[in-house]
Amino acid sequence: QVQLVESGGGLVQAGGSLRLSCAISDRTFSNYAVSWFRQAPGKEREFVAAISWSGGSTYYAESVEGRFIISRDNAKNTRDLQMNSLKPEDTAVYYCHTETPRGWVYWGQGTQVTVSS
Repeated sequence: QVQLVESGGGLVQAGGSLRLSCAISDRTFSNYAVSWFRQAPGKEREFVAAISWSGGSTYYAESVEGRFIISRDNAKNTRDLQMNSLKPEDTAVYYCHTETPRGWVYWGQGTQVTVSS
């Protein structure tokens, strides 16, 4: 059973930066795209960013475009999310997500990001 483990969350002031990391236990999952989602209190989970299996293509939600960067570290088998110019509205639990071609969906346990004003 593959595991996705997020890390790097914390408390930061508005305008600051954080780097989240998603460690994937099974290297065969390097063949699949990975996404980051977030869920704020009282709101639905929403898409943040995604990276293709090769790392050659990236996608961002409009709300984070130009501030967040998704990348992959092949040596560590992680998918990282660099978050810059953070805003209070970025406060949420951030989740790592991947899905196999057969439709098996995997989520991490989430990491809390809190941005103070």
